[in-house]
Amino acid sequence: MIGSSFFKDNREGLLRAVDENIALVLFAGRSDRMSADNDYRFLPDRNFYYLTGISDEDIVLIICKREDRAEISLFVPEKDSLKERWHGKRKTHEEFSEISGIPVEDIFDRETVDDRIFSILQDKSVLIGYDGSSVKTSNKDFVVNALKSRTSEELIDIQKTLTAMRMIKKPEEVSAIREAIKITEEAVDELKKVLCPGMSELQIYTKLEYEMARRGVLIPAFGTIAAVGENVFYLHHGTPDDVKVKKGDIIQIDLGGRYDGYCADISRVLFVGKSEDEVFEKRKESLLTLIRELRSEAFSYIRPGITLKELNTHMRGICYKWLLKEGLIQMSSKDEGNDDKIVSEYYWHNTSHHMGLDVHDTSVKDSALQAGNCLAVEPGVYVKEWGIGFRIEDDVLVTESGCELLSSGNDDPEVRSCDFT
Repeated sequence: MIGSSFFKDNREGLLRAVDENIALVLFAGRSDRMSADNDYRFLPDRNFYYLTGISDEDIVLIICKREDRAEISLFVPEKDSLKERWHGKRKTHEEFSEISGIPVEDIFDRETVDDRIFSILQDKSVLIGYDGSSVKTSNKDFVVNALKSRTSEELIDIQKTLTAMRMIKKPEEVSAIREAIKITEEAVDELKKVLCPGMSELQIYTKLEYEMARRGVLIPAFGTIAAVGENVFYLHHGTPDDVKVKKGDIIQIDLGGRYDGYCADISRVLFVGKSEDEVFEKRKESLLTLIRELRSEAFSYIRPGITLKELNTHMRGICYKWLLKEGLIQMSSKDEGNDDKIVSEYYWHNTSHHMGLDVHDTSVKDSALQAGNCLAVEPGVYVKEWGIGFRIEDDVLVTESGCELLSSGNDDPEVRSCDFT
């Protein structure tokens, strides 16, 4: 879905954005160790992927911009039959070229990169660019070593430039996010076909992970959340336990597939039949009505020019009125329109966040929204006094005039896979 021309355009955009006479050094990173003889599944640095499309580890990208020319070089693991025997086949220079759009003649064996970096650090006619947002050890080690021969003023952090680029999604990125969403919602649909009382959180979790994995998602956008009953009050209930679903239970699921590197973020609340407690049922329906109102208001409110802080204020104002109506709070003498401190006891998290290569994608906090931003929208209210709380989350694209729903927007919580009578 995303071809080499996309990554080539990103590199060219970066070259236009940085000053002349600078050498940028970026790292894919290496696998983190799980144990003495095993590694975690590898995911490359997201900015490195954005510029190359390459998901392999231990690769280095060097971009040099001078007054008269630009040079782009890629350093990749050399072919080694013994290492391939144990760790899997390595790509050829030609295959790396096909993915990244970098000409074969500009792709070199990884073992030569140290000499190249040394020569760059010795060349005082260029500044050194690095990615300050990278969590990869290889990037941090590079900065430490660079400071042995360069001053801090000679090192330029290009994080803000890459963030500004990534915040505006191109059509290929939006298409990839749509596909990630499709995979995610198909997993939810498959769960709802089999969900019944007696099923455990672990079974719910593994069903969702399995359905994403069989559609090619080996590394989900984040740890799948499957929370039953009181566990819905732990927002990142990431480790499922053996609690069993009972008739009348509320289940919160939160999951995201990944496609061509891009993430989805979908939350659904599921009602497993009705409990015998009529008060509980009325409160459950009241909260569902509020969440639906918040979702509708958010989709109408999101547009270029507003900030996510303004969106949060708007949503909390609606929640404040509902809390008053339900008798959960009293009118604040300090502020008759809204008291954020009081509302935050029930409205625990922000309404929205940027999404893309990361599920909480890189962004400039409180910057005005622009057409091309992709957002997850997840109003959630949690009333511990009632034993009821949940969120419903969908993904949108900010357009010139408002926002477009990328996911289904399905807010039907009813589970019909069993006869609950």
